[in-house]
Order: sequence, then C-alpha cells, then structure tokens
Amino acid sequence: MTFQFITLTQSDGVARLTLNRPDKHNAFGDTMIGEINQALAELTRQPPTLLVLAANGKHFSAGADLAWMKSQAAMDQASNLSDARELARLMHTLDRFPAPTLALVDGAAFGGALGLIACCDIALASPRARFCLSEVKLGLIPAVISPFVARAIGQRQSRRYMLSAETFDANTARQIGLVHEVCEELTSSSEHLIATLTGNGPKAMQACKSLLHTIEQHPFDDALLSLTADAIAQIRVSPEGQEGLQAFFDKRPPLWQGES
Repeated sequence: MTFQFITLTQSDGVARLTLNRPDKHNAFGDTMIGEINQALAELTRQPPTLLVLAANGKHFSAGADLAWMKSQAAMDQASNLSDARELARLMHTLDRFPAPTLALVDGAAFGGALGLIACCDIALASPRARFCLSEVKLGLIPAVISPFVARAIGQRQSRRYMLSAETFDANTARQIGLVHEVCEELTSSSEHLIATLTGNGPKAMQACKSLLHTIEQHPFDDALLSLTADAIAQIRVSPEGQEGLQAFFDKRPPLWQGES
C-alpha cells in the first residue's frame, strides 16, 4: 500500500504508522486524514500486537495545514460537516483501535495533533516537545478532539489550555496527563517499552482495551461486577490464557513471545 503523506510498515508484530510530510512540519489536511483512516482500517482487519504512531522530521505535527484551512473557509456548512466527520472518524478509530497504541512525540504538536496523542494508549515525548491547543487563536474551537483531550487531561486543565491557547512544554504535558513520560532518549526508551508490550499476550491486551472502554461508560453497579467477572472467566479458559498460565507454572516463555 502506497501513501503520499504517511508511511506504514509492519515487522515482528509491530505496525509503525509515521506522519511523513516533514517539509510542512507534518501538518495534516484531507489527504493525510484519508490516508490515516485507510491505514487504520487495513490494520484493524488483522490487528498487530502493537501500533506505533510517530513522525518524520523535526516536528510531530503542526496541526491543520494552512491550505486545507483556507479551503474549509470557502466551503458551505454541509461540506464543512462532511470534512469534520472524516477527522472525527480518524480520532474514533484510533481511540478504539483493538491493539495497544503508542505515540512518540518530538518537536511541535499543535491543534489536532493533540487529539492523535490523546487517542493513543501510551504517549512518550522528548524534552524538546512543545504542545498547544491553538484553535481559539484562529477564532475556532478544538471540537472534534475535545472529548479525547479532555478525557486525557481532565476538564480543569482543558479549560485552561483550550481557552488560553498557550504553548506548554513536555514536563507540563506529563504533569497534566497528556503524555506518560518525558524521555531524554526517545528512541531507546520507546524500544524498551515496545519490547515490554510485545512480550504480553496480544489477545489479552486487546481484551483489556475493550474492557477499559466498557467500564469507562458504565456505572459501578452489580451489572459491572458481573461483566468483569465474566471477562476474567472467559480469558482464563481462552487458548492464550491457558498458555500464559501454563508457561508461568512451567517457568518458560509463553508461545506468543516466540511468535512476535
């Protein structure tokens, strides 16, 4: 599969989706959004053990492409709605991607780029990373990404950074929950984490993600207790669960580690 503004590779159970428009600081428009949607749809058919989202060049993403924004200003409301729904589909698909997702952030991450980061399960940043929810500076709002960003950093921090549109550094991003860790050596740190994740049961991680999405929207009641009990009972008797437990008792690596 050939793309214009992204690259997609797979090896040893790890899929790497890389924003690849460094001359424009990986700013995205309708073409890049369409390509990411296409790549995610393809990967979802047979999920990898792990999906890594990164970017080529000095910056993760400058947010929306200027030419794309200019074309949006000339669209009528119906066309703008269709355009926005494609970005919304991207965020939802990435958020609900069945396998674990890891974002690696270096340089600038502005506007919609924060949505990509917030939709990933784990996010690492370099010390030089900078973040900004810049939409209100342009008289706009971070509407499509707001549910995902607000979930990651909370309503209180969202009110500050979405309203002020101020730029904040990587340590602040970690403190408010947008990224999990600031890494002096982003590549080596990410490879260590990738090795950790690919050592886990692939089906178990998928089931864990599904469970987390379910309990996020579920009241803490008897139905939830029943749901979680069913979840662990099912995974215990699954082929992967049986293999994992047997490998633990046999003091050997589980078979999936050899597979990935």
